[in-house]
Amino acid sequence: MQLNDLPARRGDRPRATASAPHTQLDQNAPIEMQERLLEHALSLPRVRRARSMVSVPGAVAFFLDQPFSEPALPDLFGGEWGHIHPADDGSLHLNLPTHVADKLIELGWGEYHYVVTQGMIPPIVIMLYGPRDEAELAVASAIVETAYVAAGGAAETDDGRTLAALHRDTPSESVGRAASSSV
Repeated sequence: MQLNDLPARRGDRPRATASAPHTQLDQNAPIEMQERLLEHALSLPRVRRARSMVSVPGAVAFFLDQPFSEPALPDLFGGEWGHIHPADDGSLHLNLPTHVADKLIELGWGEYHYVVTQGMIPPIVIMLYGPRDEAELAVASAIVETAYVAAGGAAETDDGRTLAALHRDTPSESVGRAASSSV
C-alpha cells in the first residue's frame, strides 16, 4: 500500500473532543475491530504493551524499547509511539511523519491531536479514527505499521512480510517538517 493510493474514508468525519482527553465521540469501531487492531500492533517485532504515559486510564500504549533503526521522528513521549483508547472510544493516537499525517487528514482517516492544533507539540501526532469494517481495518493496520516503522521499527515481520511504511514513497526530505522541530 502506498500513501498516494490510499482511499478516502467513507462518510463524514466522526465527532471528537477539542480538549483533554481527545476522544472520538461517534462512529466508534466495533470492539472486535479494536481488538484485532490492538493485536496487530502488539504483534510487531519488539513492541511492548504498557500503560500509556499520556492517555486516559485503560488506554494501551505501544513502546519500542530497542529500535531496529534510527527513528524518523523525535521521541515526544518516552518511547510511546502510539496508543489505542478504551473500547468506548476505540480511536488511536499515533506519531507519524507530517506529510503522512497531512495526507491521512485530507483523506478523512484522522485529525491532528488537539495539542498539535494549539501549537504545543509538532504536527506529528494524529487521532486515527477507529476502523468500522474490514476495509478500514486494513488501512488502519497499514497506518499503525507506518507509525511503528517511523519509530525505528523493523522493516519486516519475523516471518518476512514487509511492513507498510507509507512515508517511504515520497522524497526523504519530506519525512516530516516536524522531525527537526523542538517541542
